[in-house]
Amino acid sequence: MCRLFALTSEIPQSPMIAINALNVMKEGHDGSGVGILLRDLGGPFEDMKDAPILSGIFSEQGMKRLDLFMMDQGFMTKYKMSIKVPKEKLPDVPRRAMYLVRAYEYPEDWEGLTESEIKRRLMLTRLQIRGMGKEENDMIVFSFWPDTIMIKEIGDPLDIGHYLGLDRPELHARVIMAQGRQNTNYAINLYACHPFFIEGYATMTNGENTAFIPIKDFLSSRDFPGYTGYESDSEVFAHILHYCMEGLELDLDAYKHIITPLQDTDLKGHPDAEFLSHLKKSCRPLIIDGPNCVIGNLPDNTVFMAQDRKKLRPGVVGGRPGMYAFSSEICGLDATIPDRDKTTDIQPMHLDTVIVGPDRQEVEICPQSQALHLQH
Repeated sequence: MCRLFALTSEIPQSPMIAINALNVMKEGHDGSGVGILLRDLGGPFEDMKDAPILSGIFSEQGMKRLDLFMMDQGFMTKYKMSIKVPKEKLPDVPRRAMYLVRAYEYPEDWEGLTESEIKRRLMLTRLQIRGMGKEENDMIVFSFWPDTIMIKEIGDPLDIGHYLGLDRPELHARVIMAQGRQNTNYAINLYACHPFFIEGYATMTNGENTAFIPIKDFLSSRDFPGYTGYESDSEVFAHILHYCMEGLELDLDAYKHIITPLQDTDLKGHPDAEFLSHLKKSCRPLIIDGPNCVIGNLPDNTVFMAQDRKKLRPGVVGGRPGMYAFSSEICGLDATIPDRDKTTDIQPMHLDTVIVGPDRQEVEICPQSQALHLQH
């Protein structure tokens, strides 16, 4: 198993809060890797919310190739943050030349483009850089999106946090998602490390998805370039979320109905029975086979947790107005928000989606038995 932790806060917080929570839950992961997603950023990125930020790992040769490519595309550097690698190497952690976090000005010829077209071009640019990196093994790009930073590395989360100096004001964020890996592969590929991100949607998962192949095949047939890669069977959770809300134009409450639809007997009495029956049939290849606990994040910085029907992976949500945490275990929640009212903690059941909106004032439980919002 892996361990998951997410935080949503009115005040920007250090990513080390999430890393410390993972460390408390260390018995649930083997320290083979960590992935961190930072959104709704503070620090120097507070005043450049619309600027796309490139996050990744680059060799010296990769940096030169990246600079030439970005200049050729018309991107000009607006702000860059250097994560200098300490001279003393950590055991079992690859020696990297550069962990890159760089904000860009949009190309001049993008002026006047629709929001939809800008999103499409950012996604295609990220995929092009990823392809360049695979050719020469000199670039690993995790995200290229406004108000978003992703950092991933092999090794123990706490060791990596100190090694890279992640407790710095430039990396403080209002939404933090972090996963401590349990390596289930012979070799660790950082593209297989959670969280996964696509066009403002992010997910991370504790579990396994044995329905991966039919899901991958369905998504790959949607004629959307971003549904690609799939170094992990869990990446499809982020892409299903994107497909639900962008492709089908449904709200978050429909996501659970796609990945874990109601049984036919339960559908009969549902207020949206006809629509949900059609959705179940048309999206049947997207039904997951767990066990899985999923934590996700939307473009508006909503954070949510959902379980599959087997409910065999732990998950708990708790906090207070202004700060809520989503954790694999209660001890991770206790380490982060010890002064909360613990009687209000929620451990979602197999029909629930637990949601904290961008105002961060309350927790909403959205059961599959209630009527849908149908369109977002």
